Amino acid sequence: MQTTLVIDNQYFPCISYLKMLCAYPLVQLEYYENYQKNSFRNRCIIAGSNGLINLSVPLVNGRDQKIPYRLLEIDYSQNWQMQQWRTITSCYRKAPFFEYYAHTVEALIFQQHTLLFEKNRSILEWLLKVFKLSVTLENTGTYIPVYPQNVTDARNSLQPKNYQQHAANQSPYFQMFQDRIGFHPNISVLDLLFCAGPHAL
Repeated sequence: MQTTLVIDNQYFPCISYLKMLCAYPLVQLEYYENYQKNSFRNRCIIAGSNGLINLSVPLVNGRDQKIPYRLLEIDYSQNWQMQQWRTITSCYRKAPFFEYYAHTVEALIFQQHTLLFEKNRSILEWLLKVFKLSVTLENTGTYIPVYPQNVTDARNSLQPKNYQQHAANQSPYFQMFQDRIGFHPNISVLDLLFCAGPHAL
């Protein structure tokens, strides 16, 4: 029986990421990998009135560097936090449960973590509380290229290029701009929380 999930640490991850966590009592965040660009490690996707919107966290020295992810620093020279919060507010201020979660989401975005890994972990810890998931969250102790069969290795399984392929078993829910742009499954869990609230689980 597989009781441990190893997965990369993502920024306001998509719905199937949280759904995956529900199935395991122990989740280990990959702590010793090198940073990989074009991933959800520093971005998420939300729904706006004109289509899907990418929110990204800028990085010191850019996204092309090959250093351990755990050492990657957030670039605060740009006013990205205010831009993100304005975009989120514009998209979701009329959502049924926006006021219920807005204060904490705003605080998480504006929290001045030096390292991207630590910012993402604090977001994930909050999401586990919101969903009331009894999951033990750890960082991996070393880099293991191939895990034994009793461990589920989900590293890099959810990426911007393939995340919608993981939405086959997701129940549709009300989305703010569904009448204009259609329903978009498996985007950031922020969309689910603001639109579905306590029904999200």
